[in-house]
Amino acid sequence: MKLKNTLYILLLLSFCSYSQNGIKEKKEQIKSLKISFFNTELDLSATESENFWPIYNAYDDKQFEIRHQKVKTYRYQMQENNLNKMSEKEASILLSQIESTDEELYKLKKKLTADLKSVLPKVKIIKLKKAEEDFNRKLLKQYKEKNTKN
Repeated sequence: MKLKNTLYILLLLSFCSYSQNGIKEKKEQIKSLKISFFNTELDLSATESENFWPIYNAYDDKQFEIRHQKVKTYRYQMQENNLNKMSEKEASILLSQIESTDEELYKLKKKLTADLKSVLPKVKIIKLKKAEEDFNRKLLKQYKEKNTKN
């Protein structure tokens, strides 16, 4: 889970350097790669794919929206110079906001699992969890390789 959170934070921070169109383009590129990867890993039938992708895309879009909104807010507050000046009261508020976001994401993930139970066998739902981790690991590796070349 930490790897996944780190990946999303890195991706969102890198997206901040792009314009809104740049964010949409990168998100679409990642979405295309994810679709290809998941279809291969999950070996979805035509019917499963038809039912799976609308549910997963809605989840993925909502997750991105939550992370993008919240991380943008936290990023400024979590800069080193701001952390050193932060009072205990401000830290408590920020920590509550972070916990609230984590809880919101957890509930969203639970809803995804519940929704998928009606369209996929449970084994494929577990394979999805593994595929998400593998995809994120692969994406992070490519991101690191790209940045070490520059």
